[in-house]
Amino acid sequence: MEKKNLFLYFVLLAACIGLLPVAQASCLLCLPPAKRDGGSLRYGLDDSKDKSKQTNGKTALENFQDMKFGLFIHWGIYAVPAGEWKGEYVRGIGEWIMHRKQIPVKEYEKLAEQFNPVKFNADEWAQLAQDAGMKYMVITSKHHDGFAMYHSKVSDYNIIDRTPFKRDPMKELAAANAKRNIKFGFYYSQAQDWHEPNAAGNTWDFPEQRGPKPYVEGKALPQVEEILRNYGDLALIWFDTPRLLTQEQALSLKQKVKELQPNCLVNNRIGFNLGDYYQTGDNAIPTMVYDWKAWEIPATLNDTWGYKKADQNWKDPHDLIYKLTDIVSKGGNYLLNVGPTAEGVIPEESQKILRTIGKWMKVNGAAIYATSHTPLFYPDITWKCTAKPGKLYFHIVNWPGTQLEITGIESKVKSAYFLANKQKVKFEQKGNKLSFSLPAQPLDPYNTIVAVEVADEKTKIASGYGYRDTQKTINLYALDARIRGEEQRYDWKSQSVSGFFKAENPKNELWWYHHAFENGVYRVDLEYACDNDVAGSEFYFYNMKDEQNKFAGTIQATNGEFKVFSLMNLKLAANEENRLIFGLTDNDKSAKMRVRRVILSRVEEAESKN
Repeated sequence: MEKKNLFLYFVLLAACIGLLPVAQASCLLCLPPAKRDGGSLRYGLDDSKDKSKQTNGKTALENFQDMKFGLFIHWGIYAVPAGEWKGEYVRGIGEWIMHRKQIPVKEYEKLAEQFNPVKFNADEWAQLAQDAGMKYMVITSKHHDGFAMYHSKVSDYNIIDRTPFKRDPMKELAAANAKRNIKFGFYYSQAQDWHEPNAAGNTWDFPEQRGPKPYVEGKALPQVEEILRNYGDLALIWFDTPRLLTQEQALSLKQKVKELQPNCLVNNRIGFNLGDYYQTGDNAIPTMVYDWKAWEIPATLNDTWGYKKADQNWKDPHDLIYKLTDIVSKGGNYLLNVGPTAEGVIPEESQKILRTIGKWMKVNGAAIYATSHTPLFYPDITWKCTAKPGKLYFHIVNWPGTQLEITGIESKVKSAYFLANKQKVKFEQKGNKLSFSLPAQPLDPYNTIVAVEVADEKTKIASGYGYRDTQKTINLYALDARIRGEEQRYDWKSQSVSGFFKAENPKNELWWYHHAFENGVYRVDLEYACDNDVAGSEFYFYNMKDEQNKFAGTIQATNGEFKVFSLMNLKLAANEENRLIFGLTDNDKSAKMRVRRVILSRVEEAESKN
């Protein structure tokens, strides 16, 4: 390693003292101190001026940001029990079954003998990704259960040495993706390994007191080296949950990646703010534009990641296309997961959903790939916006009827047309108000895009309408919340979520991830509807950072109509994740109530001046 880079690493270590590593798959992530550069923050080592790391005139990170949409695959021997253990349904995500049931290592190991994915076809998987409009693929090389899904020489606990399959599917996938120019990367659980006594996670087989050094040096580092050396050029290594690891151990993993493949990116779940880019929590979409750094959202097609046969809660393509649009319009990438069966088959429903998204992407991909986030603030959930130099794409996701007005654009609009068929759209621009004349029905049932060409390369936005401008009111819609539980459902017609039934792990809650741009105090109102005969349950609302100030209330009868109720005042801090949570307490009589949105109204006299 060059001395200059080594010096920068140690400078970084000194700067990171006190930061906490990610705690679990649905992790708490804190923002690093802002270090702004041209409107976006880069952290870890800045490779923007390193020409050796550039392809097509762009850095590896810039190319990653341009791809926008990727396929995540969670596949392992946990697909054999498929969410059941000894005839019992196990709540929660499928790949955690060993941990949830505290299955002894010797007993869990036997699953490998039953794992024989004879229907696996790498070309079919890669073609599915291409059909969906995805530009990269990330697959689990080793998850927390410790089983390697490739031929590892470091540990015989792997797919070649322990299963009847006797093939390395990762070799086949690397080749299949390369043929289609789909970038390839590996998930690797660097700290949690329930098969190993010195790794994090398994407290039922091994003593709680342990030191990770033998595991890191004896398994994690050499296995990371194996996947870097033996599977061609990798776009990224996707690390996860750095429990127990020291900064030096996390740094050694990153150094190994950069030493062997300088263009291979590392995500921030490596720990200690060492990643090349940032991940939100699982399925955790920010409520507003998130422009501090390059970022990605890992998300699921149903509730689980690894295959779970009872989980048929497939998300509607409408919902997923909305989420893709929303994430990209806020500056991020969308990494959407499938969980193949133990036979090596991606569930048919997953395939249908992905190909439906792909049909939409084939027509509308120009408004997704290589775009930047919206320059405008979103007042509601009628439209989203992505941008390119001299162009704006308005994604109309909830059809407004024959008129749509956008306020805040000062640049002269030269033309407007539907992206799907290039048909001109009538518009009128007066001052900073832009009005479109639309047909009564959308061209596309999910998302109709109006492309707008403007006179300026960077669209000029009027004061007060920019995505970072102070807003008196911020609407946090149920559509933009993370739906945590297995029983909850979103209804497009009423734009609300219901199904708040009593459950644990996970609870049926709504989580909003609100990254405030400035300090302030806001009044919190809640809009919901509840039929009279099911009213009366207790509910709570709070910011996870300030749980001791939890609001407790009672669900009121509304005759089934949506009404707004005032809850509390809430202080929000700039540049920090404010995780706002709604749920019912033990009495779930009101489970079928419907939550539409949380309304944050700025309390001007209490505003922080910092």
